[in-house]
Amino acid sequence: MPERNKEFGKFGAQGIKGFEAVARQLDRLADFIATPVTQRRGLMARLHYLTRTGHARQAAREAGLTVTDRTLKAWLEGKRSPSRKNLERIEAAYRTVRRANVARYLLARLNRQGRGTRVEFHPLNQSQVPRPRQRVIDYRSLNVRNWDRIVRAWAAGDARALDEAWIYDVVVDLGSQWGEYEYVSSIGFAA
Repeated sequence: MPERNKEFGKFGAQGIKGFEAVARQLDRLADFIATPVTQRRGLMARLHYLTRTGHARQAAREAGLTVTDRTLKAWLEGKRSPSRKNLERIEAAYRTVRRANVARYLLARLNRQGRGTRVEFHPLNQSQVPRPRQRVIDYRSLNVRNWDRIVRAWAAGDARALDEAWIYDVVVDLGSQWGEYEYVSSIGFAA
């Protein structure tokens, strides 16, 4: 097995870690609220999502939104506006709660009762690498049948666990040259 890249980009290659591309794609599938939290509509949508039930409020508190019910009520009624720091907390809590809520459904859709989901690996960009140092890296695709560890790490926001799960559960299945796909331009899959 090849070792993991230690000096990526030294000769001009461009790309992102595969697990980061997977996290971005999962975020797209989670269908977050598009309006930014800094706009009234985005703020209200997030606050309603985080306060619609007692379970949602508890999850928001566990995710770091630790303001009083009185403050939440004032925000919802428009009597007060959250500070920039509280806006960041609201956004972080919303993303954490949304990931936890959507993870179970995404997992079922991606695993598809053991059939899995086809994943496309788009190779890194070598246009800035001098000609003699460029490698031939082909577009690859692979059917991933077990998404459990990947989705669990993504839902928890644990980048290290997501990286480990992505590399050792998926990328090594590409064969002896799996190290070429540690960094990619993008990862594509749909659920």
